[in-house]
Amino acid sequence: MLLEQRQKLLFIGDSVTDCDRAKPHGEGLFHALGNGYVSIVDAFLKANYPELGIRVVNKGISGNTVRDLKARWQEDVITQNPDWLSIMIGINDVWRQFDSPPFIKDHHVYIEEYQETLTALVKESKLQTENILLMTPPYYIEINENDLMRAKMDQYGKVVKQIAEEEGCLFIDTQAAFNKILKNLYAATIAWDRVHPNEIGHTILAKAFLNKIGFDWTK
Repeated sequence: MLLEQRQKLLFIGDSVTDCDRAKPHGEGLFHALGNGYVSIVDAFLKANYPELGIRVVNKGISGNTVRDLKARWQEDVITQNPDWLSIMIGINDVWRQFDSPPFIKDHHVYIEEYQETLTALVKESKLQTENILLMTPPYYIEINENDLMRAKMDQYGKVVKQIAEEEGCLFIDTQAAFNKILKNLYAATIAWDRVHPNEIGHTILAKAFLNKIGFDWTK
């Protein structure tokens, strides 16, 4: 596995990462990591690799866009000095373009700003964190690629992949992970609004993350 002994693994993102984690510091016991994929990843790491003593921190905040991440990056990422950083942001950047009136443009994070901001955050973090993993979102738990919001999410997802390739980061295509399950399960069985996953959806995210870091499921 790629993670090494006593390393700190920090997750940052929006509500899908947040999942009612403890504030201001999402770390420790008593559901401090929330009830989503971050807590599932932590549980598997502790159950299968207790000797490594991996420290997991959740810095997700519900409703955040990449613009919000930029505003809190120094405090929630740089000063934390993580060995591993996982970034999953973009749902609200896209969603606000659909559920907010189009003339309220200052609420919207268009793709140019999204790409520029996320690239800048990755470049800044690379100065101290060697291991950065970019996860999409954007994703949309909808099998129909012609759905307008799914199509927009896919566009933003391609940006995440491009940044990962250009900056030498690990990349997880969460949309692909969901698509595999959607061949047999209807979207509503994974997420009632096609965005916020239930236990099945969060397990899919956790599994995708663990597979990327070389988790040994037979250990």
